[in-house]
Amino acid sequence: MELPFAESYRIKMVEPIFRSTREQREQWIKEAHYNLFNLKSEQVYIDLLTDSGTGAMSHNQWAAMMTGDESYAGSSSYYNLKNAIRAILGFEYFLPTHQGRAAENVLFSVLVKPGNVVPGNSHFDTTKGHIEFRNASAIDCTIDEAFDTESLHPFKGNIDLEKLESVYSTYQHDEIPMVIVTLTCNTSGGQPVSMQNLKDVSRLSKKYGIKVVFDSARFAENAWFIKERELGYKEKSIREIVAEMFSYADAMTMSSKKDGIVNIGGFIAMKEEELFQNASVFNIMYEGFNTYGGMAGRDMNALSVGLNEVTDEHYLENRVKQVEYLGNRLMEWGIPVQKPIGGHAVFVDARKFLKQVPKEEYIAQTLAIELYLEAGVRGVEVGTLLADRDPKSGENRFPKLEMLRLAIPRRTYTNNHMDVVAVALKNIFDRREKIVHGFRIEKEAPIMRHFTVELERID
Repeated sequence: MELPFAESYRIKMVEPIFRSTREQREQWIKEAHYNLFNLKSEQVYIDLLTDSGTGAMSHNQWAAMMTGDESYAGSSSYYNLKNAIRAILGFEYFLPTHQGRAAENVLFSVLVKPGNVVPGNSHFDTTKGHIEFRNASAIDCTIDEAFDTESLHPFKGNIDLEKLESVYSTYQHDEIPMVIVTLTCNTSGGQPVSMQNLKDVSRLSKKYGIKVVFDSARFAENAWFIKERELGYKEKSIREIVAEMFSYADAMTMSSKKDGIVNIGGFIAMKEEELFQNASVFNIMYEGFNTYGGMAGRDMNALSVGLNEVTDEHYLENRVKQVEYLGNRLMEWGIPVQKPIGGHAVFVDARKFLKQVPKEEYIAQTLAIELYLEAGVRGVEVGTLLADRDPKSGENRFPKLEMLRLAIPRRTYTNNHMDVVAVALKNIFDRREKIVHGFRIEKEAPIMRHFTVELERID
């Protein structure tokens, strides 16, 4: 008999979590104005809001934190991280930042000007926010298969080359500062980008003289899918695949809170010294001196270890299989999800789940609140609220995908927790026809509104 799969780690420390009653949750979510970001952590039983900074660090990472060098300039922790980035990702120059959106802020301050266009594969909220904040436009060039949740295309994060070349041929060279490739593509369901697509995007961009920038928050998960799904990579190591992936990029931003397996931190890495020097000016202004940026030395040490651990195949197998486990449980009951299951989260197709709720009443947010009320599980809407309003018309943007994202923290929950999430959604699915109304906005910010929006229920 074949041995069953088991986690590649054992638990050394635990944190108690509180199971609330439905009555408590109804009061709490009302006080939070039906915004799950406004809940206190102790009001949540299983927290799948994000996989960003919520994972469990290893004993080696905690040990590395104890030897962090907190020197203002030239700390050994900076050089530990610099060496890890050079060895694993292949970039000579890097700047530490306090997290991924800070990396975007610094890099885009150099590259993005008013009137620019930035093509890419379904830009995530902070990426699009930083582009539009600079009075530029993000253009989605993702393949059409990404928006069909039933399609089993293995690389739904791919960029459509015809769409990309149409952008390149329509706009002037100086109007396109870069193309952004998000690995894996979060907005389309944690979907990977193939190596062939990375090659083709690089080749096409060089033809037009456009920089290629990777949003690399989940680069290791992307490498895992290349190894599992793309011809010619089965026998390659994750490290070899990662090295080839980044050979096609001119620069990268990183939210280290994902595939760095740390609680805080990020960085920009570059191959050109000129770009490094220009970005350094803004990094010093916004983040801190170049050898610490927005990070403590102990966090840089933990990140240097995390980059090594995340490229271990045993770690990645455990990571991806847990996400797949939850996805399979939901599919067994006919619950509509983005297929195939992505690397960091299960994305529930809220539009197919709650067919009676009008799109103007924030379908995915409605489903997210139902899940919280059912079992104290906090997910997040990736739909109309996140899409924000069109900066010119002021009207809601209704994206092609209206999703409830269940992002699973790394090395944090067991499959028993996944079973609770699955059964909770099954209970809602069984009574879905009774859910006919959602919410209206009472108060919203002018950009990235979903973090602070206040809603009221439509009876």
